[in-house]
Amino acid sequence: MTSRFVVRIPPGDIVVRRTKEEALATRHRLLDAAEVLFHAQGVSQTTLQEIAQQAGATRGAIYWHFKDKADLFNAMMERVTLPMEDGVRVAASGAQDDPLAVLEQGMLAALRLVTTDPQVRRVFEIASHKVEYTQEMASVQERHLAGRGACIEDFEKALRLAAQRSRLRLPIPAATAAQGLHALIAGLIQDWLLDPAGFALVQAGRRVFHVYLRGLGFDRAGEDLAPCAACGAAAPPDAAPSRSAIMPGSRRRAAHPSRRISTDRIRPSEG
Repeated sequence: MTSRFVVRIPPGDIVVRRTKEEALATRHRLLDAAEVLFHAQGVSQTTLQEIAQQAGATRGAIYWHFKDKADLFNAMMERVTLPMEDGVRVAASGAQDDPLAVLEQGMLAALRLVTTDPQVRRVFEIASHKVEYTQEMASVQERHLAGRGACIEDFEKALRLAAQRSRLRLPIPAATAAQGLHALIAGLIQDWLLDPAGFALVQAGRRVFHVYLRGLGFDRAGEDLAPCAACGAAAPPDAAPSRSAIMPGSRRRAAHPSRRISTDRIRPSEG
C-alpha cells in the first residue's frame, strides 16, 4: 500500500503570495510604461499620471512602488545589465592573468548588447539623449557620476596591474589613461546611437581599443590592427555587417530580475 502525504497550504499564505505577485507585476508594468514614454517623449515631458495610464494603473500605485520620478527612472535603469561591470571588476581585482583581455571581453560584450538587445538600446538612448539633469532629477545625476567614477577607478586599477605585469611604464598617469578609455567607449556608444547605420559598433570598438592600448605602450600579440575600409584599405570580411545584423529583431526577457545598472558606468558623462 502506497502512503500519500498531503501538504495543506494555509489560505492566508496563498493570498499573501498572490498579492506579492500582483504587486510585482504592477511594478513591471509601470517600469515598462515609463521606458516607452521616456523614449518617445523625453523624461521631462512625461508625467507620472501618463505613466500610470499607460500601465493601466493608478497614480497611487506609482507612489506605492516609487518615491518620485527620479526613483522610477533609476529603477528602470536597474533592469538593464551590461557584462562590462563584472568584467571591469574582475580585471581590476587581478584574478585573471591578463586584465586587458578581461577588459576587452567585457567591452565587446557590452557593445554587442547595445546593438542586439532592443531594451538595452532604448535605455541607453534615454540615458544619453532623453534625460535632463534638473533639480527633480538630481539623484539620477548623482547616480550617474557615482557609476562613472567607479568605472574609471576600476579601469585605472586594471591598467596599473597590466603595466606592472608587463613591466611597462605608462606614458601618462594611469588615472588619465583610465579617463581616456572611458571617454573612448562612451563616445563610441553615443555616436552609434545617433547614427546606427554609420558604422559597426562592435568592430570599431575592438579596433580603437587595440590602438589605444598600443598608444599606451602595450605590445600585445594577435591584436587586430588591420586597416579598415575607411582608411583606404580593404576591410576584413566581418568589419562591416549589414544594418540588419546590427539591429536584429526584438528579444524580450522572460522576467525582470533586479540587476545593478552598468549603463551609468559607461554612458556619456559631463566631463
